[in-house]
Amino acid sequence: MNTHNLPKMLYSYQEGWQELIQVHPTVKKLFAVYVVPMSLIPPAMMLYAMLVAPGAVFPALVPAFTVAEAMAVAVAFFLAELAMVALMASIIQQMGDVVDVKPDYHDAFILAAIAPTPLWLSALALFVPSAWFTAVVVALAWVASAALIYHGVYPLFKLDDKSKARVMGSFVLMAGVIAWAALLVVLTLMLSIIVGFR
Repeated sequence: MNTHNLPKMLYSYQEGWQELIQVHPTVKKLFAVYVVPMSLIPPAMMLYAMLVAPGAVFPALVPAFTVAEAMAVAVAFFLAELAMVALMASIIQQMGDVVDVKPDYHDAFILAAIAPTPLWLSALALFVPSAWFTAVVVALAWVASAALIYHGVYPLFKLDDKSKARVMGSFVLMAGVIAWAALLVVLTLMLSIIVGFR
């Protein structure tokens, strides 16, 4: 995927989306060259926040996380992210019934892979040791992800009506919020398990 088109994809139904449709990357290729590298950003930044600036963004634990404990949390979170993209693609495909379309898994996977990009990138805010700053960046990332969903549904699923695209986009966005909450639950569970084994 050509990432310089991403800003245009936030506000356009055509720019970037049509190029992506024409290139038609396979699910395996998109997963390997886009989803996997982007999914590495949040776990890597969590490691940074936990080990370099403990307590600045995430609550400080006493004793602090060891490198091995932090790595275990990061790996589990990374694997959960990868599974969530594939699951979201399947859910998006099923949601086509809402607007009487039958998107194939490939197109649903493209949307599931592109939509969380701002959220993945928002993890870079952890370089700034401030919970407030991180919260603001994540909120803006959610707005950007919603824009990608609303503008991506229309061309990817070849809808003939933008009002249908808005309806479908709303359902996809709700599913995305639930998926994001599920990832936070996984993260919390991993932290609890590690603390429980101490």
